[in-house]
Parts: sequence; structure tokens; C-alpha cells
Amino acid sequence: MATAGAAVDDWREDLTCAICLDFFKDAVVLKCGHSFCRYCICMHWDENGGDFGYQCPQCRAVFNKRTLTKNYLVQSLVSKLDDMERLGSCPSQSKPVKVDGQCEQHGEELKLYCQTDKMPICVVCRESRAHRHHEVAPIPEVVNEMKMELKLRLMELNWQKSKCAKVRSADERTKNDVKLSKQRLKDKIESDVGALVQFLLDERDSLLDSLDAEEVATLALLDDNLKTVEEEAAAVDKAIAEIHDHIGGKSSFESLAKSYREAIHCKPFKPLEAVVCSADMPDFSEPFQLIMWKKMMHVLHNMPQNLTLDPDTAHQYLLITDFDTKVEESCIRHQEPDLPARFTRFFGVLATAQYSSGQHYWEVDVRDKGVWYLGVTTESSNRKGFVCLSPSSGYWSLCLQDRLYANGDDGRIPVADYWNSPRVGVFLDYDSGRLSFYDAVTMKRLFTFDTCFDEPVYPFFSPGKNDPGSRLQICHYY
Repeated sequence: MATAGAAVDDWREDLTCAICLDFFKDAVVLKCGHSFCRYCICMHWDENGGDFGYQCPQCRAVFNKRTLTKNYLVQSLVSKLDDMERLGSCPSQSKPVKVDGQCEQHGEELKLYCQTDKMPICVVCRESRAHRHHEVAPIPEVVNEMKMELKLRLMELNWQKSKCAKVRSADERTKNDVKLSKQRLKDKIESDVGALVQFLLDERDSLLDSLDAEEVATLALLDDNLKTVEEEAAAVDKAIAEIHDHIGGKSSFESLAKSYREAIHCKPFKPLEAVVCSADMPDFSEPFQLIMWKKMMHVLHNMPQNLTLDPDTAHQYLLITDFDTKVEESCIRHQEPDLPARFTRFFGVLATAQYSSGQHYWEVDVRDKGVWYLGVTTESSNRKGFVCLSPSSGYWSLCLQDRLYANGDDGRIPVADYWNSPRVGVFLDYDSGRLSFYDAVTMKRLFTFDTCFDEPVYPFFSPGKNDPGSRLQICHYY
């Protein structure tokens, strides 16, 4: 009998769901071979499944989709075990629970549990005045209820544990992503700044080498001239000494006559002139910083672009001047054809440039401007009648009115209470879906839109309305 009881206990263990710790109900089997109650595994996957697949709670095998197969064999064994226990063919699933001790007042066995007073009582206590009107239940029933509550609590704890594991895994992935992103950005910063530093170092070395060469050439010319002057001065000193000797009567007549003939028929003096050159080296007094800044334009990946405005898109009350770089409100309506790309109500104008890839940067002069709108818009965005300046309508923009705003789908987003910079920089990273606005003087980032561009975009500009004479101009640097 002991052997039969042990075998039944083994059956119970094999027929117990690992999630609810009770006999299987509507048992299903996963691809990995483990079985669970259909309700339990579905609830587990509702809590823990998702983008990273569905995991077996026992072996941690991951499935791309929910795949459940009804386990008829297990369910049949559970039904037979239930029948055996009901008919008394095998020991009950759990031993009867007895409370140690007896009732101190009546000496009877404690078989009941008072729900009101939260204490075990005997049958005599049940009829006493103290417990007569209380809610009382047999202790085995209370034990079963407690076990069921504990099983439910265990399920909640297992779900919470799985949720903790899922959050921990997600945070670990994010942590690794942050580290990788930081290293990637560090490499980019070192590469970009290193290129500029190397360019400046190369320019410095080139200038210093040129300066050294200029010094060597100038000093060589001066040294050659000084040597010639020294030789001529020595010859003159010799001639002067000989003449002094003859005049003083210290030489013979023949020597005097010879010197006289040489002095009368001597060659003319060598022409002597100081070398004309400036010690300041004027070739090296140029504005080197400006020159290098101009040269650096060819080193920069995102140097400011010289955009021009497209008059065919401008509202009829906008005046385009200065080689299509300046726009301002006009008091005169220009009789222009109503082309498909032209703004008819919003005082806007597009640039001629169209972008469908890459990184691009441009700057706009908004000096002394009280109202303006800047940004990008899609090729197919609406330009007729009322224009909604929102990303969902194909417009990503920053505007200045009483303060600085970004135009979002849920309304205006305050950016700054005060604006006094003369220039705004706009940086478009089309492939990354990012549009950023900067104070172009300090290069402080003002606002960034993160989106996904699915068609080409154009830069757009607006000087606002009811502000005649106030202009907005695209900056050109080369």
C-alpha cells in the first residue's frame, strides 16, 4: 500500500500545473513538451509575451507565436485520478488537517473555525453565546480555501517575478544600448573634431614651413649683399692706405707713378644698394583665421548651404529680393499665376532645394523680426487655403510670435519666453527622421522633431502677416 500511495503521489506531481500548482484543467502541451492549464499559460503569456516571443515558464524555450495543442492523455489521467479519489481507490490528495490541542474551555477537539474571531473552536463553542451568530466553517474547508488563496497569490507572485525578469531584461538591453550609443557618439566626436584639429595643425605647420622658407630666402639675399659690401669696403680701405703712404712720401717715385696710373685709370666702383625687404614679411600679415575658416568649409560635412527661395511658391503678397534670398511682406498684391505649389492664404514660400536623403544645414537671418515661421514641409503638403502647421499635416516648424513655439500635433509647444538672437540654424537629418533648430550664434539647440520622412521635403519660410517692411533672409557664407 505504501508503494501504491507513493506511485499515486508521483502521478499527482506529474499531473500538476507548474503555474497554479493544481491538477491540470483543460491541459495543453507546448512544442517543448511541457504541459499547463490552458488558462494558466494564456494568462502567463498575456503578462509576459510580446515583441520578444513567448517563453515556456519551465524550460525558458522561446516561441515566435502562441502554439497550443490539447493534451488529451494528461486530461484523461487527471479525470481518472479524480474518479479514483472520489471512490476511495487511492489516498486523498492531502492529509486531513488537524489542529493541535483541545478546546481549553470545553475539552473538545477543535474542528471548526470562527471566521469572525479568526480562531479555531469546538462544536460546543459553536453553540455558545460567544460564537452563535458568527460565521463558522469546518477547518478542512477553511484550509482548502486558504490553499486556493495561496495558489492564486503564488500565481500573482510568479507573474510579478516574470514581470521583474522582463523589466530587468529590457533595462539591461537599454543599458547596453546606451553604452554602445555613447561609444558610437564618442567615436564620431573624436573623428569629426579630430578632422578639424588635424586640418588646423596641418595648416599651422604649412604656414610655419612657409615662414621658415621666407626667412631663409631673405637672410640668404641679405648675407650675399653683405658679403659684396664687405669685399668692396676692404678694397676701398686698401686703396686709401696706399694713397696715404704715397702722399706721406714713404714710397719711391716708381711706386708713386704706378699708383697714380692705377688711380687715374681705375675701374668704377661696384654699385652698392641695401636689400629692399620688409622685416614684417607682409605676405604673412594676412587674416589667417578668416582664410582657414574659408578653407575649412571644404572639410566640414555639414557646412551651411546657400539656399534660394522659389518665387513660384510664394504668396502673392510676398516680395522676393536679393537674388532670391530675402522675403518680406508687401503692400502690393503681385499678379502671379496660381500654380499648384503656390501658397494662397498662408504667407509662405519654399526653397528651391528638395531633400530626400542625407544631412543638411542652413541659417536664416531673423534680425529685429517680431513674427516668423521656419521649418520643412513635404512635397505633397497642402498650400491652398488654411494651412495647418502640424507634423501630421506635413509641416515641422518653429515660430516666433509673442514667444518662441514649436508647432506640434497637439498644439503649440513653448520653447523659450524670450528671443533676441539674430539668426536661426536648421539642421535636417533626413535618414534619421530628425529636424533640429538652433540659436545660430551660440549653437544652442532649441527644439528637435523626431519623425519618419516618407517623401521628399522642402525648407519653407514665412515672415508672418501684418508686419510690412520686416524681412527674413537666408544667410550665405561662401
